[in-house]
Amino acid sequence: MTRSNSVQPQANAISISQDRLATGPRLMWLALVTIVMVLAQALVAQARPESLAPLAEQISPAVVNITTTTVIEGRTGPQGIVPEGSPFEDFFREFQDRNGESNGEGRRPRRSSALGSGFVISEDGYIVTNNHVIAGADEIEIEFFPGEGQPKELLPARVIGTDEKTDIALLKVEASTPLSFVTFGDSDTARVGDWVVAMGNPLGQGFSVSAGIVSARNRELSGSYDDYIQTDAAINRGNSGGPLFNMDGEVVGVNTAILSPNGGSIGIGFSMASNVVSKVVDQLKEFGETRRGWLGVRIQDVDEDLAEAIGLASAAGALITDVPDGPAKDAGMLAGDVILTFDGVDVEDTRALVRQVGATEVGKAVRVVVHREEGTETLLVTLGRREDAERSAEAPEDDAVPETAEKELLGLTIGTLTDEMRSELNAPEDSGGVVILSVDETSEAWEKGLRGGDIITEAGQQKVSALGDLEDRIEEAKEAGRKSLLLLVRRNGQPRFVALNLGG
Repeated sequence: MTRSNSVQPQANAISISQDRLATGPRLMWLALVTIVMVLAQALVAQARPESLAPLAEQISPAVVNITTTTVIEGRTGPQGIVPEGSPFEDFFREFQDRNGESNGEGRRPRRSSALGSGFVISEDGYIVTNNHVIAGADEIEIEFFPGEGQPKELLPARVIGTDEKTDIALLKVEASTPLSFVTFGDSDTARVGDWVVAMGNPLGQGFSVSAGIVSARNRELSGSYDDYIQTDAAINRGNSGGPLFNMDGEVVGVNTAILSPNGGSIGIGFSMASNVVSKVVDQLKEFGETRRGWLGVRIQDVDEDLAEAIGLASAAGALITDVPDGPAKDAGMLAGDVILTFDGVDVEDTRALVRQVGATEVGKAVRVVVHREEGTETLLVTLGRREDAERSAEAPEDDAVPETAEKELLGLTIGTLTDEMRSELNAPEDSGGVVILSVDETSEAWEKGLRGGDIITEAGQQKVSALGDLEDRIEEAKEAGRKSLLLLVRRNGQPRFVALNLGG
């Protein structure tokens, strides 16, 4: 008993000592982890500047205010205010007399001024701004940021070139000393949530800085080549043409537009992405105009119904609806082909294809992979110039719709296309097809935009010249197990494909 009593305390002591030894390393590890976390937080705090002042000081010398002057011809009387011979004509003439206009003062040309922003991109004086800032201006003057080494006086600027599609203009000033300038960054690397800084001349208040984040990417407003960065950095009237900077002091956008119910900033601003702007600027600098690639096809997006009707695995690519005379026709492209890749890049949709073609060099031979009749073909296309094609294009006319019914198919009332109808619908005399006379407003055809006066020229990618042809195509598609039928429809000369459910 005595021996056991003497041993027990030693065992307890050994057990306690082992617990302490085991706890010690754990405490050490916890302390080490805590120290690492504190150091990491300190490094993050050091990496994030407490102030944007250093960045603003770095980039502000390259930002400019732009003042434009336009001469407006004076009025010679009440013309344009009231119709000639109106009872109010005498009233307006008396008003003009009281304001000195009868002696010729009111007929003098007036000078109207407007303000905007811009930024210098080279030491020899090239300046980027918005086209709408300088459009129609008779005089353009540049005011530089008030800093050491900057020109003190206003410098006149001349227009090197403009591009209405992206709303970009390139100006040039002649300065006695090299100018401070900024460079374009890669807008494709800008992420939603990244910090950005806008600079410019908002509401004519002079040089001003605002900060925010990238709110969204790849916004489209109205143009074919739009690629806007959306930001909540304050942008107001007068900021147009000014730069949007990333935290490295690189220009990632040109402030162009705001979304606002009252004309003031509500935190939704749009800057044209620098990767678009830089290409436009390079062309304006070299040629004084843009030179965009041109494929020469009319296209539309591929939705799920179209993909199923054509036999595509997924709803992607650009479906060719028409191939007028041009590069694509010379290369053998056909209506009904789906462009899958262009110059080695997969085509997501029509917008992506238009932008890629436009950014490709005029005259370049590119490989285009198309889906055709359950397979693919690779075509070599030498691109033309879009600006030349647009100058020669003619706008279609809008004409009346016939009302005579012949047969009802797929929610459509369809009739034979007569010479009289061709004339009414502005269709070529030798054009074939059948005409849609009316559309059931509860049908899928109505939901997909088919209307009376549309001409169906193909069904199932085969030509249609009579009602029987359309009926045959419907039966063939059903026998082949298709759920929908692909129609090529023309309206005012403009073609597009529509897939209609055969059960509709």
